[in-house]
Amino acid sequence: MTAPSLTSLGPVGQLAYLPSDFDAAVRYWTETMGVGPFFLLENVALGDMTYKGQPTGAVFSIAIAYWGDVQIELIRAENDEPGIYTGDYAVKDRLHHICIFVDSIEQARASVAAAGAEVLVEGKVGADGAVLYVDPGAGPGHVIELLQNMTGADAIFQMIKDAGKNWDGSDPLRTLG
Repeated sequence: MTAPSLTSLGPVGQLAYLPSDFDAAVRYWTETMGVGPFFLLENVALGDMTYKGQPTGAVFSIAIAYWGDVQIELIRAENDEPGIYTGDYAVKDRLHHICIFVDSIEQARASVAAAGAEVLVEGKVGADGAVLYVDPGAGPGHVIELLQNMTGADAIFQMIKDAGKNWDGSDPLRTLG
C-alpha cells in the first residue's frame, strides 16, 4: 500500500504565525481583520518533545481564534530551547506553518517518510494526542504541522469557533485553561 500524499491527509485547518509583537498581532487580527476572540493557552510543553531527533524543553504560548472554518494561531516562544520557534525556523511576521488535522499520526508519519519530508519536531499532546512538524523541502516558513488531537480537543476547538460567531469585539484575548 502506498502512503498518501501530505495534502491527501486532509485540508489545511490552521494558519499559524510567530509575530515579533504578540500583542500587536492580536490587535491586528481582532481589530483590522475582525477575527476573534482569541483564546490564550500559556506555557505549552509537548510531552516527549524532540527537535531534529534530540530532546528539547521548548515552551511556547498560543492564542487561537477562527476565521470561518480556518483556525488562526498566534505563537510566542517562552524560552530559547531548540525548536521551530527559535533558530532557523523562527520566521516572524509571515506565515510560519500550516496545520492539517489527522486521524492517525502513524499514517501521517508514513506519508511524511514517503514524501521525503524532514521531521523537525515531534511530541505528545495530552494523554492521547500526537504532533509532527515537518519540512517537506522548502525550508523555514513552509513547515507543515500534522496534529492528531487529544481527547477533548475537538470540543475546545468547537467552543472557540462558536465564540467567534456573532462576536461583538469585546474581550478579544481570553485565557484558556
